[in-house]
Amino acid sequence: MNIPQKGDVTVGEIKKVLIIGGGIGGLSTAIALQKKGVQTEVWEKNSEWNVYGVGIIQASNQLRELGVLGVADECLAKGCEFPGWRFYNAKGDVLTEVPTPRADNYPANNGVSRRDLHQILLDHAIKYGAVVKMGITFSKIENREDCVYVESTEGTSGEYDLVVGADGIRSQVRSKVFGDEFQPNFVGQGGWRYPMAKPEGLEWGGLVYGEKNKAVIVPMGPDSIYLTAVSPEARDAHMPEDQLHLLMRDRLKEFGGIVAELREKIVDPKQVVYRPYEEILMPSPWYRGRVLLIGDAVHSSPPQLGQGAALAIEDAVVLAELVAREKDIDRLLAEFMNQRIERSKLVVETSVNLVEWEKLDWEGKLDPSINPSATFGQALKKMTEPILQKETLG
Repeated sequence: MNIPQKGDVTVGEIKKVLIIGGGIGGLSTAIALQKKGVQTEVWEKNSEWNVYGVGIIQASNQLRELGVLGVADECLAKGCEFPGWRFYNAKGDVLTEVPTPRADNYPANNGVSRRDLHQILLDHAIKYGAVVKMGITFSKIENREDCVYVESTEGTSGEYDLVVGADGIRSQVRSKVFGDEFQPNFVGQGGWRYPMAKPEGLEWGGLVYGEKNKAVIVPMGPDSIYLTAVSPEARDAHMPEDQLHLLMRDRLKEFGGIVAELREKIVDPKQVVYRPYEEILMPSPWYRGRVLLIGDAVHSSPPQLGQGAALAIEDAVVLAELVAREKDIDRLLAEFMNQRIERSKLVVETSVNLVEWEKLDWEGKLDPSINPSATFGQALKKMTEPILQKETLG
């Protein structure tokens, strides 16, 4: 891997960037910018890495952009490739198969542990020269004519050509810069995830539809999977931590077939990860002055399409490409929005539609003319298109 040295890459106006948030989007941005010769700092408010979640689906379009970052091969080595999704009824009968469209020559899907992905991104960000700081965030952000002035919770201060807010769906950067107008919306579902050993012969991902709930089976490594229960939930439902395994099993009680077999392996409440599903799609622009928001801070959706992390990684790659081409920051950020807004809308709006259709189906009210599996496949096909469209930079 060729690491760019000082002077190897010519950059425009942006030479020093602060990235607030050390998750998938933040670390991907650090790698992408460092590869273009831009010096980055990553501030993560947690003092220790506490990667939330179990596994992650890497569809072909995400793998393509991870290839740009130079980490796709490592993700594939850690994960498990699978060709697409089998749709089942609650009894376990196969209804249809939807192969995931491939982008370039990458596999259709790769399931991988979130911890493994995060470690790969962290190692490469540091290798490329990013300065990663833990237990630190901002106490002040001030846009100035030619820089952003930032004070940290450690009492330090600095000036940056650009600040990138990659601090998640409850972004503090968003609240500081844009106020409290834009907040995530609960969509009426929750997800329960549990890791377990991979059953012999499992080659496809599984989407299993019951009368009141849904189950999702995702290969995550050579010998492991994770099982997800998707269920209608109240916004502020209390989930006792010592009962999480029983609550998850209860939501899967209607299923037969493979889900019934896997349900019996849910025995440890500490292994269950539950989260309510929320969405946010912030209207354009996602920037003010020299402060730009990316990732879940501006486009977060329920995981029905498995594209949330892909969008954040794409944000990083597109930003770095534009930074290397355009010296005028106003034009650069405007072009970033031109490139990212419609693609983000596709993922968020399609994911929310799939949630609404699932809820209607559980209530027996779904219009029979609606075909969720076709919509699912069409959206994934659209995501294989190149992320950089024809530019409007004049």
